[in-house]
Amino acid sequence: MKKRIWELDALRGLAILVMIAVHLIYDLVELFRVWELKDPSLFYFLQDWGGVIFLVLSGICVTLGTAPLKRGLTVFGCGLVVTAVTVGMYLLKLTGRGIIIYFGVLHCLGVCMLLWPVFRKCPAWLLAVLGTVMAAGGLYLGEHVRSTSVLLIPLGIPSYGFSSSDYFPLLPNLGYFLLGGALGRTVYGKKESLLPRINDQNPVLRFLCGCGRRSLPIYLLHQPVLTAVIALLLL
Repeated sequence: MKKRIWELDALRGLAILVMIAVHLIYDLVELFRVWELKDPSLFYFLQDWGGVIFLVLSGICVTLGTAPLKRGLTVFGCGLVVTAVTVGMYLLKLTGRGIIIYFGVLHCLGVCMLLWPVFRKCPAWLLAVLGTVMAAGGLYLGEHVRSTSVLLIPLGIPSYGFSSSDYFPLLPNLGYFLLGGALGRTVYGKKESLLPRINDQNPVLRFLCGCGRRSLPIYLLHQPVLTAVIALLLL
C-alpha cells in the first residue's frame, strides 16, 4: 500500500484488544481456575466474531497490498510456533489437552493468504458469492457434521470429542476472507481511506492504529505476558 488506510489499522487494533480480553478471561477461567464464568455467551460471541473481523480485514488488505504468499507463510509459521508452545504446555502437564491449538486464527489467516492467488482474478461479485456459500456451508458443517479423522479438522469438520483453545477452520472462515476481498475490490477500489477528514492523530485512534499495525507481534506476545502477570499476582 502506498499509504496506510487508518480505519483498517484501527479496526484491526480493536480486534486484537478484543482477543486479548478473550484470552484473559480464558486464562482466569480455564487455566488458573480463579474465576467462574456463569454466562459464557458474551465470551463466545467475542471469541468467534473478533476473529471474523481479522479475517474480513485481512481479505480487504490482501487486495491493497503485495506479496500475499510471503505474508501468508510468515503468519502460518507463527501459527505453528503457537501450536508448539501449547503442545509443550500440555506435555509438561501445565494444563489439559484442550489447550492445544491445532488450527487457530493464525493458521487460518496464513492459509487464506496463501490461497489468495487462486481467487485473485475473480471479480468482486464472484468473490462475494463464493464467500457467502463457504461461510454458510461452513457454519452448517460446524454445527451438524462430525468426523472420525483428525485430518478434516482444518476444513471445519472436527472429530468426535475435539476441543481446542483456538479453532478457526477454513470453512466458514475462508468465506469471510473472500467477503473481505470483495469489499476490498469495491469499497476500497481506489485504495484510499473512506474517512479522510477524520483526525487520525486523535490519541485513541493513534493507539488503535498502532495496535493494528503491530497486531502479529502483539498476538504472539500477549498470551505469555498475560499468563506471567496472572501467575505473579496469584503468588
